[in-house]
Amino acid sequence: MTRHPIARRALLGAAALAPLARPALAAYPDRAIRLVVPFPPGGTVDVTARPVAAAVSEALGQPIVIENLPGAGGNVGTQRVARAERDGYTLLFTGPNHTINPGLMTNLGFDAERDFAPISLVAQIPEILVCHRDAPFRTFGEFVARARAHPRELSYSSAGIGSHPHVVTELMLHRLGIEVTHVPYRGAAPALTDLVGGRVQLKLDSFATSAPHLESGALRLLAVASAARLPAAPDTPTIAESGLPGFEGILWMGLLAPAGTPADVVARVGDAARRAVRDPAMTARLAGLGTEAVGGTADAFRAQIAREIPQWREVIASANIRPE
Repeated sequence: MTRHPIARRALLGAAALAPLARPALAAYPDRAIRLVVPFPPGGTVDVTARPVAAAVSEALGQPIVIENLPGAGGNVGTQRVARAERDGYTLLFTGPNHTINPGLMTNLGFDAERDFAPISLVAQIPEILVCHRDAPFRTFGEFVARARAHPRELSYSSAGIGSHPHVVTELMLHRLGIEVTHVPYRGAAPALTDLVGGRVQLKLDSFATSAPHLESGALRLLAVASAARLPAAPDTPTIAESGLPGFEGILWMGLLAPAGTPADVVARVGDAARRAVRDPAMTARLAGLGTEAVGGTADAFRAQIAREIPQWREVIASANIRPE
């Protein structure tokens, strides 16, 4: 027997064994996906996450299990995802705390940019500036004039120190060059209750939660913090057109994965999320929650995160905001 046939048989044997030594990877996803929401059940982010997760689950053909991991302003759940396997089976559904906390806390346990792969900006809620019906002003311009003439006489409530309405309001005040006293509460509900009761004069809120009090006349709408006027309040000017060009205050909600998650996995989840959010039925469902469907690209979401982190760091430093 020549050496040539022997060598040929050896090669054929090695080829036959190759699939056993290196099995093909299963197509993603082949099992349930865990979606971490770093806030308690029932809040705005959680309520938005659930219908979106159900639609994305249907598109991907696998269950998506929501796990609420609240604590430390969203850091507990966010840190868990940052340290998770980079396989696409643990994802994060979060909000502006992701870009606020880097300027508010010194030891997050993760890097909000480097440790995450943005997938999609899913939805957003434009905020509105409302005042008590007996406040000594009736328009945004009158509010600014009053605050400028009487520094720190007026007060505004928020869901707590470092919350999104808090830092957005401070950004607005900083750009206007006026001082208004901040009164923090442990949650948005008591902050709104005391505004309705007249214990504070102002609050940055969502249209959905303020609407009943606007209809009853307990509150007045001064301005909206979106780029364009709200269809529900077309006669109310934006803050941008009232003296602060380019100003926006948006409570956003988006999907992220741990950094290092395969690009094709990120792309597949992103495509599924965008299709789900842009479906007319989902758009209408979110609108019923006072939420605007977005379904943005990963690159646009990444750019927004990179833009907001230094912005909030500057606001937090200039307003001397310290965590509770």
